[in-house]
Amino acid sequence: MSTIDILLVEDDPRDLELTLRTLKKNNIANHIFVARDGAEALAFLQSGSAQPRLVLLDLKLPKVSGLEVLTQIRQNPATKDTPVVILTSTDDQPEIDACYRLGANSFVRKPVDFAQFTEAVRQVGVYWLLLNQPPKAGQP
Repeated sequence: MSTIDILLVEDDPRDLELTLRTLKKNNIANHIFVARDGAEALAFLQSGSAQPRLVLLDLKLPKVSGLEVLTQIRQNPATKDTPVVILTSTDDQPEIDACYRLGANSFVRKPVDFAQFTEAVRQVGVYWLLLNQPPKAGQP
């Protein structure tokens, strides 16, 4: 099984490029798998070839919604404990509530401003990959 630090699920090419550039510039993640729609994300996770340490998940995705991807992540024993950070442009409170109800670990609204967006991505990566202490594999 290969090592993947982040599964980045993003369909917007500009946000995708900016997120990748920010993570690499800050040496936060060396191994990133990009899924450009929900179906691709689920196929990657269900393949069992690698399990990410962190999922950055957009909500508005083609083929399969981000909420459905989140639901499937939490129902899969192999990924149920994987941290999932919703990184999206919505500020719709019922949608935010739904994300937490379905098991999201964090919800980050994408700032419109370039500098704020890059700083938000940097902070998410630093916290979840460098500072956060996950449970030992197989432990509750």
